[in-house]
Amino acid sequence: MLARKDFQVRYKRASLGVLWAVAVPLLQAAVLAIVFSHFVRVHTKVPFAPFVFAGMVPWSYFSSSTQTCVTAIVDAAGLTDKVWFPRALLAIVPCLGGLVALAVSVLALLVIAPALGAPVTVWLLVLIPATVLLFVFTVALALVLSALEVYFRDVKFLTLAALLVWMYITPVVYPQAAVGRLGPWLDFNPTTGIIDLFHLAVLGQFEPWHRAVLVTIGATVVLLAAGIEAHRRYDRLFVDLL
Repeated sequence: MLARKDFQVRYKRASLGVLWAVAVPLLQAAVLAIVFSHFVRVHTKVPFAPFVFAGMVPWSYFSSSTQTCVTAIVDAAGLTDKVWFPRALLAIVPCLGGLVALAVSVLALLVIAPALGAPVTVWLLVLIPATVLLFVFTVALALVLSALEVYFRDVKFLTLAALLVWMYITPVVYPQAAVGRLGPWLDFNPTTGIIDLFHLAVLGQFEPWHRAVLVTIGATVVLLAAGIEAHRRYDRLFVDLL
């Protein structure tokens, strides 16, 4: 019910409704594709426009969900004062609420990418585990950040700043090969594995992706364990700090 309410409030009174979930990453992808193909001149072995769109779809979900999740517990202080329930649910709600918009964006990606020159291959099935990994990693990070925000109210500002930098050290709009020797180091960025899987699904295998995905899975497990333990240990103390 909370996730449904979050979804309805997010697109309430919006003329295009959930279509904004497609319009925003598509516009971002179009701008970035123009900049990086005509001005910065990033060269890829695959069609550049679907490459950027395939990266922007998961990144938009991750970025918007993370920003909302950070303050989810603090923003719901009025609700948590009235009744007890696991406050970890509040951090998960935005991730669940964004799944509908993510599903619409993925469907649009499946339609638009071939029109922009992307091949249609069996690799499209990778979108399923890629989406699952994206969701679980976002939830794991949300649990950690939302707990920290209760104690340190600077976390939301640090998260906003980190996301701005994080996008450009993730191969969303450029292939890892484009940054030369630094390319392999991007595998240790936990979001690289997710973006690589979306690129793999849409464009086929054109870059090594196994190590990046293993790093992402490892980071997800660690963050999930840390987030669950933080909420288990400090959940009842949160209300005293809100």
